[in-house]
Amino acid sequence: MTCPICHQPTNTEFTPFCSRHCKNIDLLKWLNEDYRVPVNNPEDEEKTEIPLKIVSDT
Repeated sequence: MTCPICHQPTNTEFTPFCSRHCKNIDLLKWLNEDYRVPVNNPEDEEKTEIPLKIVSDT
């Protein structure tokens, strides 16, 4: 297995990274929101509102 940051062999102490340095680089990427988990949020999509027609029985 290789380190996802520098592609060197991993070290069992820092798995899946090779060193504390690469582990910290990865942490900073998460904290800076360089990595994002895709979310399907309806609020983010363009809203299409259909006007409602109120019908009275009188």
